[in-house]
Amino acid sequence: MSSQQPGMGESGSQRVVRKVAELRELVGQEIGVGPWVEITQERVNQFADATGDHQYIHVDPERAKQTFFGGTIAHGYLTLSLIPFLSQGRDGVKIDLGGRMTVNYGLNRVRFPAPVRVGKRVRLRTTLLAVEEVGEQAVQITQRQTVEVEGEEKPACVAETLSRIYF
Repeated sequence: MSSQQPGMGESGSQRVVRKVAELRELVGQEIGVGPWVEITQERVNQFADATGDHQYIHVDPERAKQTFFGGTIAHGYLTLSLIPFLSQGRDGVKIDLGGRMTVNYGLNRVRFPAPVRVGKRVRLRTTLLAVEEVGEQAVQITQRQTVEVEGEEKPACVAETLSRIYF
């Protein structure tokens, strides 16, 4: 049995999918795993400034040490918002259907099973759940995005994302 990821090319890098029918064949399969990225206090502070969420568990390392987290943690919504960034450079399947644009259409479900402690590394694991035509000019792709924390059993975030590719 091969250790190769479903959808991956011979080299273990990326397979480019250019047709909707070809993409449909991958429904139910893992289509990519991204590289590890460290979550820094600076990134957490920048997110706090951008959103106005300055709760001490995110921005005050000394006070956060007194909590059961043992230090500062990333905002759950920061973790969620990193999904597009974390998907860059992933191995597996690159979806290139020749569309004019791809937009986020929404989320069906989001959960934050475990925190991301500042200084930890995270990566994204993506599974293709559905491919649907939306009228004559768009395709909707549903994916399960799992943000894993290095060395931790539970993921930090599991989100079912909806993207639309417009032709």
